Amino acid sequence: MSVNLGIAPIAWSNDDMPELGGDTPLEQCLSEASEAGFSGIESGGKFPKKSKELIPLLDKYNLKLCSGWYGANLRINSVKKEIELIQGQLKLFQDCNAPCIVFAEVSESIAGDPKRPLSTRPKLTNEEWINYCKKISEIGKYLEDQGMPLAYHHHMGTVIETQQDTERLLENTSDQVKLILDTGHMLFAGGDSIEVANNFKERIIHVHCKDMRKNVLEKSLKDDFSFRQAFLEGAFTVPGDGFINYEPLLTLLKKNDYNGWLVVEAEQDPAKANPLEYAKIGHKYLSNVCKKIDLDINL
Repeated sequence: MSVNLGIAPIAWSNDDMPELGGDTPLEQCLSEASEAGFSGIESGGKFPKKSKELIPLLDKYNLKLCSGWYGANLRINSVKKEIELIQGQLKLFQDCNAPCIVFAEVSESIAGDPKRPLSTRPKLTNEEWINYCKKISEIGKYLEDQGMPLAYHHHMGTVIETQQDTERLLENTSDQVKLILDTGHMLFAGGDSIEVANNFKERIIHVHCKDMRKNVLEKSLKDDFSFRQAFLEGAFTVPGDGFINYEPLLTLLKKNDYNGWLVVEAEQDPAKANPLEYAKIGHKYLSNVCKKIDLDINL
Protein backbone atom coordinates (compact mmCIF):
# COMPACT_ATOMS: atom_id res chain seq x y z
CA MET A 1 0.00 0.00 0.00
CA SER A 2 1.02 3.63 -0.42
CA VAL A 3 -0.19 7.15 0.31
CA ASN A 4 -0.16 10.49 -1.49
CA LEU A 5 1.05 13.78 -0.02
CA GLY A 6 -1.06 16.85 -0.71
CA ILE A 7 -1.49 20.34 0.69
CA ALA A 8 -4.30 22.85 1.15
CA PRO A 9 -3.98 26.35 -0.39
CA ILE A 10 -5.17 28.05 2.81
CA ALA A 11 -1.56 28.70 3.85
CA TRP A 12 -1.19 31.02 0.85
CA SER A 13 -4.67 32.59 0.70
CA ASN A 14 -7.46 32.44 3.28
CA ASP A 15 -10.88 32.41 1.63
CA ASP A 16 -12.64 33.48 4.84
CA MET A 17 -10.21 36.33 5.48
CA PRO A 18 -9.10 37.75 2.11
CA GLU A 19 -6.74 40.14 3.88
CA LEU A 20 -4.57 37.09 4.59
CA GLY A 21 -2.79 36.37 1.33
CA GLY A 22 -5.52 37.95 -0.75
CA ASP A 23 -2.98 39.41 -3.16
CA THR A 24 -1.02 36.16 -3.57
CA PRO A 25 -1.42 34.87 -7.14
CA LEU A 26 -2.81 31.36 -7.53
CA GLU A 27 0.14 30.37 -9.70
CA GLN A 28 2.52 31.23 -6.86
CA CYS A 29 0.58 28.88 -4.60
CA LEU A 30 0.64 26.06 -7.15
CA SER A 31 4.29 26.60 -8.01
CA GLU A 32 5.41 26.58 -4.38
CA ALA A 33 3.23 23.58 -3.48
CA SER A 34 4.96 21.66 -6.25
CA GLU A 35 8.38 22.99 -5.27
CA ALA A 36 7.83 21.78 -1.71
CA GLY A 37 7.37 18.25 -3.07
CA PHE A 38 3.60 17.73 -2.99
CA SER A 39 1.82 15.81 -5.73
CA GLY A 40 -1.64 17.19 -5.01
CA ILE A 41 -3.50 20.25 -3.77
CA GLU A 42 -7.02 20.86 -2.53
CA SER A 43 -9.21 23.47 -4.19
CA GLY A 44 -9.60 27.05 -2.98
CA GLY A 45 -11.51 30.22 -3.74
CA LYS A 46 -9.01 31.41 -6.37
CA PHE A 47 -9.18 28.17 -8.33
CA PRO A 48 -10.97 28.18 -11.71
CA LYS A 49 -14.44 26.66 -11.48
CA LYS A 50 -14.28 25.06 -14.93
CA SER A 51 -12.18 21.96 -15.54
CA LYS A 52 -11.03 23.15 -18.97
CA GLU A 53 -9.22 25.98 -17.15
CA LEU A 54 -8.19 24.16 -13.97
CA ILE A 55 -6.78 20.93 -15.41
CA PRO A 56 -4.13 22.60 -17.61
CA LEU A 57 -3.14 24.80 -14.67
CA LEU A 58 -2.67 21.82 -12.38
CA ASP A 59 -0.83 19.91 -15.11
CA LYS A 60 1.55 22.84 -15.53
CA TYR A 61 2.78 22.29 -11.98
CA ASN A 62 2.45 18.49 -11.96
CA LEU A 63 -0.32 18.56 -9.35
CA LYS A 64 -3.53 16.60 -8.92
CA LEU A 65 -6.74 17.93 -7.37
CA CYS A 66 -6.90 15.98 -4.11
CA SER A 67 -10.33 17.19 -2.93
CA GLY A 68 -11.63 20.45 -1.49
CA TRP A 69 -14.12 22.01 0.89
CA TYR A 70 -17.89 22.13 0.41
CA GLY A 71 -19.84 24.07 3.04
CA ALA A 72 -23.36 22.63 3.32
CA ASN A 73 -26.56 23.93 4.89
CA LEU A 74 -28.25 20.55 5.02
CA ARG A 75 -29.90 21.28 8.37
CA ILE A 76 -31.89 24.01 6.63
CA ASN A 77 -32.03 22.86 3.01
CA SER A 78 -33.82 19.84 1.63
CA VAL A 79 -31.73 17.03 0.22
CA LYS A 80 -32.95 18.01 -3.24
CA LYS A 81 -31.84 21.62 -2.74
CA GLU A 82 -28.39 20.62 -1.45
CA ILE A 83 -27.91 18.30 -4.42
CA GLU A 84 -28.71 21.20 -6.73
CA LEU A 85 -26.22 23.46 -4.96
CA ILE A 86 -23.35 20.96 -5.10
CA GLN A 87 -23.60 20.32 -8.85
CA GLY A 88 -20.93 22.78 -9.97
CA GLN A 89 -18.31 21.48 -7.57
CA LEU A 90 -19.31 17.89 -8.20
CA LYS A 91 -18.84 18.28 -11.96
CA LEU A 92 -15.48 20.00 -11.47
CA PHE A 93 -14.24 17.30 -9.11
CA GLN A 94 -15.44 14.52 -11.41
CA ASP A 95 -13.65 16.04 -14.37
CA CYS A 96 -10.46 16.42 -12.33
CA ASN A 97 -10.65 12.87 -10.90
CA ALA A 98 -10.62 14.13 -7.32
CA PRO A 99 -10.91 11.31 -4.74
CA CYS A 100 -13.75 12.84 -2.69
CA ILE A 101 -15.56 16.00 -1.60
CA VAL A 102 -14.75 17.39 1.85
CA PHE A 103 -18.26 18.04 3.17
CA ALA A 104 -19.02 20.06 6.32
CA GLU A 105 -22.20 21.45 7.84
CA VAL A 106 -21.80 25.20 8.21
CA SER A 107 -25.29 26.28 9.25
CA GLU A 108 -24.97 28.57 12.31
CA SER A 109 -21.23 27.91 12.37
CA ILE A 110 -19.31 30.36 14.54
CA ALA A 111 -15.95 29.55 12.95
CA GLY A 112 -15.89 32.81 11.01
CA ASP A 113 -17.26 35.07 13.76
CA PRO A 114 -14.44 36.84 15.62
CA LYS A 115 -16.80 37.74 18.49
CA ARG A 116 -18.21 34.28 19.22
CA PRO A 117 -16.22 32.13 21.65
CA LEU A 118 -15.96 28.45 20.83
CA SER A 119 -18.09 27.54 23.84
CA THR A 120 -21.12 29.05 22.04
CA ARG A 121 -20.97 26.76 19.00
CA PRO A 122 -24.31 25.35 17.74
CA LYS A 123 -25.55 21.94 18.79
CA LEU A 124 -28.16 19.58 17.40
CA THR A 125 -31.18 18.49 19.44
CA ASN A 126 -31.94 14.76 19.54
CA GLU A 127 -34.71 15.29 17.00
CA GLU A 128 -32.37 17.23 14.73
CA TRP A 129 -29.78 14.46 14.99
CA ILE A 130 -32.28 11.90 13.68
CA ASN A 131 -33.32 14.11 10.78
CA TYR A 132 -29.78 15.21 9.94
CA CYS A 133 -28.37 11.68 9.86
CA LYS A 134 -31.17 10.60 7.54
CA LYS A 135 -30.56 13.52 5.18
CA ILE A 136 -26.79 13.15 5.07
CA SER A 137 -27.13 9.43 4.41
CA GLU A 138 -29.18 10.35 1.34
CA ILE A 139 -26.54 12.83 0.19
CA GLY A 140 -23.83 10.25 0.83
CA LYS A 141 -25.61 7.70 -1.35
CA TYR A 142 -26.14 10.25 -4.10
CA LEU A 143 -22.48 11.31 -4.16
CA GLU A 144 -21.22 7.73 -4.02
CA ASP A 145 -23.47 6.90 -6.97
CA GLN A 146 -21.81 9.80 -8.80
CA GLY A 147 -18.37 8.34 -8.09
CA MET A 148 -17.48 11.17 -5.74
CA PRO A 149 -17.60 10.01 -2.09
CA LEU A 150 -18.65 12.36 0.70
CA ALA A 151 -15.88 12.78 3.27
CA TYR A 152 -17.43 14.45 6.30
CA HIS A 153 -15.25 17.08 8.01
CA HIS A 154 -15.70 17.46 11.78
CA HIS A 155 -14.84 21.11 12.43
CA MET A 156 -14.47 23.47 15.38
CA GLY A 157 -17.37 25.88 15.77
CA THR A 158 -19.90 23.67 13.97
CA VAL A 159 -22.58 21.14 14.95
CA ILE A 160 -20.21 18.23 14.30
CA GLU A 161 -17.16 19.25 16.31
CA THR A 162 -16.13 16.70 18.93
CA GLN A 163 -15.12 13.07 18.86
CA GLN A 164 -18.53 12.26 20.38
CA ASP A 165 -20.28 14.22 17.61
CA THR A 166 -18.21 12.50 14.95
CA GLU A 167 -18.83 9.03 16.31
CA ARG A 168 -22.55 9.70 16.71
CA LEU A 169 -22.73 10.82 13.08
CA LEU A 170 -20.92 7.73 11.80
CA GLU A 171 -22.89 5.35 14.03
CA ASN A 172 -26.21 6.70 12.77
CA THR A 173 -25.55 7.11 9.06
CA SER A 174 -25.08 4.69 6.21
CA ASP A 175 -21.65 3.41 5.22
CA GLN A 176 -21.82 5.79 2.25
CA VAL A 177 -21.09 8.67 4.63
CA LYS A 178 -17.31 8.62 4.87
CA LEU A 179 -14.95 10.63 7.08
CA ILE A 180 -12.07 13.00 6.69
CA LEU A 181 -9.99 12.72 9.84
CA ASP A 182 -8.51 16.11 10.76
CA THR A 183 -5.88 15.72 13.46
CA GLY A 184 -5.86 19.39 14.44
CA HIS A 185 -9.61 19.82 14.75
CA MET A 186 -9.91 16.53 16.64
CA LEU A 187 -7.22 17.58 19.11
CA PHE A 188 -8.66 21.09 19.50
CA ALA A 189 -12.04 19.55 20.38
CA GLY A 190 -10.43 17.28 22.99
CA GLY A 191 -10.68 14.13 20.89
CA ASP A 192 -8.33 11.28 20.06
CA SER A 193 -7.54 10.72 16.38
CA ILE A 194 -6.05 7.30 17.12
CA GLU A 195 -9.29 6.08 18.67
CA VAL A 196 -11.36 7.36 15.77
CA ALA A 197 -9.00 5.82 13.22
CA ASN A 198 -9.09 2.52 15.07
CA ASN A 199 -12.87 2.39 15.55
CA PHE A 200 -13.93 3.65 12.11
CA LYS A 201 -11.13 2.49 9.83
CA GLU A 202 -13.53 1.56 7.00
CA ARG A 203 -15.02 5.05 6.95
CA ILE A 204 -11.83 7.14 6.78
CA ILE A 205 -11.03 8.07 3.18
CA HIS A 206 -9.12 11.34 3.59
CA VAL A 207 -6.77 12.77 6.23
CA HIS A 208 -5.90 16.37 7.08
CA CYS A 209 -2.55 16.62 8.83
CA LYS A 210 -3.08 19.82 10.78
CA ASP A 211 -0.73 20.29 13.72
CA MET A 212 -1.09 22.60 16.73
CA ARG A 213 1.13 24.72 18.95
CA LYS A 214 0.55 23.50 22.50
CA ASN A 215 0.84 26.86 24.26
CA VAL A 216 -1.67 28.55 21.94
CA LEU A 217 -4.04 25.58 22.13
CA GLU A 218 -4.04 25.69 25.91
CA LYS A 219 -4.56 29.46 25.98
CA SER A 220 -7.37 29.24 23.40
CA LEU A 221 -9.24 26.73 25.54
CA LYS A 222 -8.52 28.46 28.83
CA ASP A 223 -9.61 31.90 27.60
CA ASP A 224 -12.41 30.58 25.36
CA PHE A 225 -11.12 32.21 22.18
CA SER A 226 -13.14 32.45 19.02
CA PHE A 227 -11.95 30.11 16.28
CA ARG A 228 -10.63 33.05 14.31
CA GLN A 229 -8.72 34.43 17.28
CA ALA A 230 -7.17 31.04 17.92
CA PHE A 231 -5.72 30.67 14.45
CA LEU A 232 -4.62 34.31 14.27
CA GLU A 233 -2.75 33.72 17.54
CA GLY A 234 -0.98 30.81 15.83
CA ALA A 235 -2.87 27.76 17.13
CA PHE A 236 -2.37 25.82 13.89
CA THR A 237 0.79 24.84 12.10
CA VAL A 238 2.16 22.12 9.85
CA PRO A 239 3.31 18.65 10.95
CA GLY A 240 6.79 18.87 12.33
CA ASP A 241 6.29 22.32 13.80
CA GLY A 242 3.64 21.47 16.39
CA PHE A 243 3.38 18.87 19.14
CA ILE A 244 1.42 16.06 17.46
CA ASN A 245 3.44 12.89 16.97
CA TYR A 246 2.19 11.48 13.67
CA GLU A 247 4.09 8.19 13.82
CA PRO A 248 1.42 6.28 15.82
CA LEU A 249 -1.41 7.50 13.57
CA LEU A 250 0.41 6.76 10.32
CA THR A 251 1.44 3.35 11.66
CA LEU A 252 -2.22 2.61 12.38
CA LEU A 253 -3.31 3.88 8.97
CA LYS A 254 -0.74 1.59 7.37
CA LYS A 255 -2.03 -1.34 9.41
CA ASN A 256 -5.57 -0.47 8.26
CA ASP A 257 -4.45 -0.40 4.60
CA TYR A 258 -5.21 3.29 4.17
CA ASN A 259 -4.07 4.35 0.70
CA GLY A 260 -5.53 7.84 0.31
CA TRP A 261 -4.16 11.34 0.74
CA LEU A 262 -2.33 12.89 3.66
CA VAL A 263 -3.02 16.60 3.25
CA VAL A 264 -0.99 19.24 5.08
CA GLU A 265 -3.33 22.02 6.17
CA ALA A 266 -2.72 24.91 8.53
CA GLU A 267 -4.55 28.24 8.74
CA GLN A 268 -1.80 30.76 9.35
CA ASP A 269 -1.10 34.36 8.48
CA PRO A 270 1.25 34.10 5.46
CA ALA A 271 2.91 37.37 6.52
CA LYS A 272 4.04 35.59 9.70
CA ALA A 273 4.44 32.04 8.42
CA ASN A 274 5.97 31.90 4.96
CA PRO A 275 3.84 29.37 3.04
CA LEU A 276 6.70 27.80 1.06
CA GLU A 277 8.89 27.45 4.14
CA TYR A 278 6.15 25.78 6.15
CA ALA A 279 5.06 23.61 3.22
CA LYS A 280 8.60 22.25 3.06
CA ILE A 281 8.60 21.59 6.82
CA GLY A 282 5.34 19.64 6.58
CA HIS A 283 6.42 17.64 3.56
CA LYS A 284 9.79 16.76 5.04
CA TYR A 285 8.30 15.68 8.35
CA LEU A 286 5.60 13.44 6.84
CA SER A 287 8.09 12.00 4.36
CA ASN A 288 10.48 11.12 7.17
CA VAL A 289 7.75 9.48 9.26
CA CYS A 290 6.55 7.46 6.26
CA LYS A 291 10.11 6.36 5.54
CA LYS A 292 10.64 5.36 9.16
CA ILE A 293 7.55 3.12 9.22
CA ASP A 294 8.12 1.84 5.66
CA LEU A 295 4.98 3.46 4.25
CA ASP A 296 5.45 4.17 0.54
CA ILE A 297 4.63 7.59 -0.91
CA ASN A 298 3.38 7.95 -4.47
CA LEU A 299 5.36 10.57 -6.35
